Amino acid sequence: QVQLVESGGGLVQPGGSLRLSCASSASIFSSNAVGWYRQAPGKQRELIASITAGGSTNYADSMKGRFTISRDNDKGTVYLQLNSLKPEDTAVYYCTILNRLGLGTYWGQGTQVTVSS
Repeated sequence: QVQLVESGGGLVQPGGSLRLSCASSASIFSSNAVGWYRQAPGKQRELIASITAGGSTNYADSMKGRFTISRDNDKGTVYLQLNSLKPEDTAVYYCTILNRLGLGTYWGQGTQVTVSS
């Protein structure tokens, strides 16, 4: 059973920052690309960024500049640094192991990020 556990979400004021973590002990986690997605209420799930096993990163155009993805394979963890948060960033944030087609396979349960004053 492959499990991914997201953490680090919470309530933050506009302009604030959060660091999300996605942890897994599964061997395929450290040897595959991992992606972060988010889903806001009433909207489709959207890709934020992905990172290969070797650390190469890719960002959705609309997500470039404020968000940074990174990973520590020794810790079995992928991070998503969120800076300069806006109310429209409010969503549930998910991580997933990506297959060779770049599609999400195993998913975590998500972590809620709420940006509000």
